[in-house]
Amino acid sequence: MASSSGNIYIYIYIYIAINKMIKETLPIYIYIYIYIELVVNCCTEFIIYIYIYIYIICNKSEKKTISPEHVIQALESLGFGSYIYIYIYIYIECKTVALKRRNIYIYIYIYIIPEEELLRQQ
Repeated sequence: MASSSGNIYIYIYIYIAINKMIKETLPIYIYIYIYIELVVNCCTEFIIYIYIYIYIICNKSEKKTISPEHVIQALESLGFGSYIYIYIYIYIECKTVALKRRNIYIYIYIYIIPEEELLRQQ
């Protein structure tokens, strides 16, 4: 894949041209619907594209579970290296939220449910 910094101007130009063309030819309510559909479809295609490559990497390494390293390797291999830092940030945030939820559930289970109820549940 070519360098993403050189292609960014092409993507911006295409985005602006398509956006202008849609705005000039369609009523606003149809424009919004098409725009939302386009964004959703592009995001879906991007995720599928990345997932297929991650799946290939997992098969080559004979792993059955996708790890963060597989995602980073796929992003880097496909030319989306600039997204790696965003992925790492989001991954850490998700892990933090999951840990907080887990701790809250443990607290509720231990301190709010009476001991007699816990003994009865056993």
